[in-house]
Amino acid sequence: MHASAEQMMPMHRRAAQILDGSPIDNLWQIAVMHRGHRSGPGACVRATWLKARPEQFERAIDFYRSDVLPATEELDGFCSASLLVDPTAARAVASVTYDSLGAMKRSTDATGSLRTAMLRDLGLDQDDTAEFELALAHLRVTEVP
Repeated sequence: MHASAEQMMPMHRRAAQILDGSPIDNLWQIAVMHRGHRSGPGACVRATWLKARPEQFERAIDFYRSDVLPATEELDGFCSASLLVDPTAARAVASVTYDSLGAMKRSTDATGSLRTAMLRDLGLDQDDTAEFELALAHLRVTEVP
């Protein structure tokens, strides 16, 4: 990843230009990646960006694995979930993919309750939550328990 950074920079700048933005280079690690099944056309994603106190960071990852992920898997229309982390900044982004917009909307109350518990119990800050139509679904990443 580090060796390719210089080669990737022109592509980052071009993508930012197309999207009318600025390239931001953050180094994110995959802490958790779980697929219930492949997503199909019409799949949607809810993503939540979080900030933790550095001393709570590992505990937050463990809580995601032990409590949030199992509860999320039970939601109607669940496809997959991931937790990407930037340990140096104690930041994370959790995303859940659903079969459809309807399934994602039906999960709003349940996921809101999970998020509230996580924020309260671990003292996390929520930077943002957003919902998206899934554009690229077939990343070649192995499952990370």
